[in-house]
Amino acid sequence: MTNRTAAPLTGCAAFALVTLLACACSSSTPAAVKVTAGPEAATANACQQVSAVLADGPDPDADPVGYAEAQIIPLRRLNVPNQALRGVIGQLADAYQQFFASNGKSSTASEAVAAASKKLNSLCPGAAS
Repeated sequence: MTNRTAAPLTGCAAFALVTLLACACSSSTPAAVKVTAGPEAATANACQQVSAVLADGPDPDADPVGYAEAQIIPLRRLNVPNQALRGVIGQLADAYQQFFASNGKSSTASEAVAAASKKLNSLCPGAAS
C-alpha cells in the first residue's frame, strides 16, 4: 500500500522551505537597524542622539528661552565617546544655560549659542538647525 498524498505534500513542503529561504536571503536589514563598528559609527550615533535632543522641546522660534531651557539637561546627560564632540556639546549646553539665565536678553549668550551651534554642525551636519 502506497501513500498517494505523501508526494504532493512533500513537494509543497519543499517548495515552502525553498521560498522561505529565498526570501530570507534576499531581505535586507533596515538602515536604522544596521550594526556598524568603529569610531565613525560611534560619532554617527552620537550625532543622532544630539539631533534627537535638539529636536525635542518648544519651538525655538516661538519660545527661544523655553527651548534653551529644555536643551540644557538632556545635552549634559549625553554620553558621547568622541572627545571633540563631547566638548562642543558641553559648550552648547553652557551657551543655552547663559541664554536661559539672561532670559534671552544677552547678546553675548546669543552669540555663544550661535558659535556652539556652528561648531556642532561642523561635526554633526544639520544637528543644530
